[in-house]
Amino acid sequence: MTDSGPAKQVYHTLDCIGLYCPMPVLKTREEMDRIAVGEVLEVLADDSAAEPDLRAWAKRTGQQILKVEKTSEGLRFLIFKSK
Repeated sequence: MTDSGPAKQVYHTLDCIGLYCPMPVLKTREEMDRIAVGEVLEVLADDSAAEPDLRAWAKRTGQQILKVEKTSEGLRFLIFKSK
């Protein structure tokens, strides 16, 4: 990311590589409960269901997925805690 503003800075990383549904969403929810509003969580996952599951969870909980990108290991999500 090129933005240097505080809303774009990654504060925490959650490694869910090797975990399968529903664990990436459950672990993400637990980690989001630990971070402050305005912080960004980076989630790494290789489960093919992670993207639709995390998008549905974010929509349901009012969190914002800033970015999803493919990596050599799977997917990288940047999730902004908005409330």
